Amino acid sequence: MRVVETERLILHKLTVEDSEFILALLNDPLWLRFIGDKGVRTLDDARDYILKNLVAMYERLGFGLYLTELKGSGVSIGICGLIKRDSLEDVDLGFAFLQEFRGKGYAYESASAVMEYGRSSFGLSRIVAIASPDNFDSAKLLEKLGFRFEKMVKLADDCESVSLFASNV
Repeated sequence: MRVVETERLILHKLTVEDSEFILALLNDPLWLRFIGDKGVRTLDDARDYILKNLVAMYERLGFGLYLTELKGSGVSIGICGLIKRDSLEDVDLGFAFLQEFRGKGYAYESASAVMEYGRSSFGLSRIVAIASPDNFDSAKLLEKLGFRFEKMVKLADDCESVSLFASNV
């Protein structure tokens, strides 16, 4: 189901049919470095991840991370969407793209559209985003989107601190 459309992209809810893509994305070296190892190693793991994390959030909140595809070709290039983590007060913006689609403006294009979708469909007046302190590309993108660094936070007691950015929309 199409959720957001931009000039070059279509974003829609993920389903178990997207398991191959999720398996590839969650094992991308930059995903593992900056987001973390989710333990997804097989197609069955990917299906479980989609159902227990992504589909469950759609059902619970009405939003989540969306598959981002190139308009016309339908090639899956990444994910972008809104997440509600138990450890954060606000809804946060999340995004990740396969290596060959980075640096082409797709993350900015999809994130801008997702933020507008969050404002118009869910009445969000504040959206946050987190990034590893050494993820300079994500920090640069967040600043371009209008986010400002707010503070360092820990998402869990046993986790490293991450940079929290905020956008009052």
